[in-house]
Amino acid sequence: MVNSLIIAGLLIVLLGVAYQMGWSKSRALVTADGVKVHSRSQYHGSLVAIWTIIPALLVVGLWAYFSDSVTHNYIVSQLPSDLVMSLDQAGLNGVMQRVQAIASGYGVAGEVQPYEQSAGEALRQFQFITFLVVIAAAAGTGILALLYARGKITARLRARNSVERIVTILLLLCSAIAILTTVGIVASLVTEAFKFFTFISPADFFFGTVWAPKFATTASGDAGQYGILPLLTGTLMVSIIAMLVAVPVGLMTAVYLSQYAPRSVRAVVKPIIEILAGIPTIVYGFFALVTVGPFLAGIGGAIGLQVSATSALTAGIVMGIMIIPFISSLSDDILNQVPLAMRDGAFGLGATKSETIRNVLLPAALPGIVGAFLLAISRAIGETMIVVLAAGNSPVLRGNPLQPVSTITVSIVNQLTGDTDFAGPQSLVGFALGLTLFVMTLVLNIVALYIVRRFREQYE
Repeated sequence: MVNSLIIAGLLIVLLGVAYQMGWSKSRALVTADGVKVHSRSQYHGSLVAIWTIIPALLVVGLWAYFSDSVTHNYIVSQLPSDLVMSLDQAGLNGVMQRVQAIASGYGVAGEVQPYEQSAGEALRQFQFITFLVVIAAAAGTGILALLYARGKITARLRARNSVERIVTILLLLCSAIAILTTVGIVASLVTEAFKFFTFISPADFFFGTVWAPKFATTASGDAGQYGILPLLTGTLMVSIIAMLVAVPVGLMTAVYLSQYAPRSVRAVVKPIIEILAGIPTIVYGFFALVTVGPFLAGIGGAIGLQVSATSALTAGIVMGIMIIPFISSLSDDILNQVPLAMRDGAFGLGATKSETIRNVLLPAALPGIVGAFLLAISRAIGETMIVVLAAGNSPVLRGNPLQPVSTITVSIVNQLTGDTDFAGPQSLVGFALGLTLFVMTLVLNIVALYIVRRFREQYE
């Protein structure tokens, strides 16, 4: 960690020095002979900084790529040859981990052998020397590149074009990383889910009404039942209750803050509401388990209803409270983006404030508001800690929100907790559940786009 910070600091220093030197060289260009400077000073400084940092990053990147293999070979070279020949790969890895632990200073369990102690000390010196070499190489290449790049600065150098081209390439790379990450997630889910469906029939999975996986031997024996309908019902039930709580409260809060609240009230209320978004979900879970659940059970007992302290209602209400800031804050910002001329035009035609909000502001801001709702419901569907503590973890198909339920996310946690070999349905089912959540979110996006386009066309 310290080594990484030192290398990052070195790169930042190189970047700053290169920019300053390139900028000062450009400022010193003499144009008395009539040569017109093509780019401004900041572009020359940025170009020199880029030329300087790339070689240094290449040195650091090459060492990061080859360091594991180099360290591995060095540790093996420090161990007795007869010991290396007598160990299998697992045993050799265990010895190497002990040597690395000794070199790091954390120590190891059990008695330290003399060869382990000597190998650990040698590794510590090797790591220190290689760190100094990498620092010197990165700094040296960076300085040489800096001197070379600074010498290339001329009045007619198209520094602006080069910098903008590099920035464009970086933006494309960032976009590609985002797209490839999504593709990788989908590919991993589909691949592992396909393996799961070689054990369990898709019809039994998607239409089964019993969720009772058995952690038996993966290759033989009864694997249990993997009907997703109880989990899907619980997930939708909790999410619907959460949205019934969050949508009206969040939207009305946004309307009040943007249209009715004085500035002094808005300056106090909005930050307080947004604090809810920063509270860890485990805190909401404890709040639901300790406070909301017993309260609802007491209310139900007072009116003659049997309400479980851990139920879909408890989890849904607390989850709705949690996602109120997402709806209120985003909707408030979207309502404030509606042009003032539209509001003034409605007032000029004799519309009241409520009529203006209902017939002008909300239709104009509908695409953004639907996006806020989509973000909130996606957060509700993917929430884990609240439902773990407050929903009851009862994977039984039932339509009563007053009773315990289980959700897809809770079951993913249960199936992937502990020792997993990903060779049988007990673990692979987590990927099938994750793929189901992904498809649900995708469907929500498609529905939201349809609603946005339809209402936008009607409004225009």
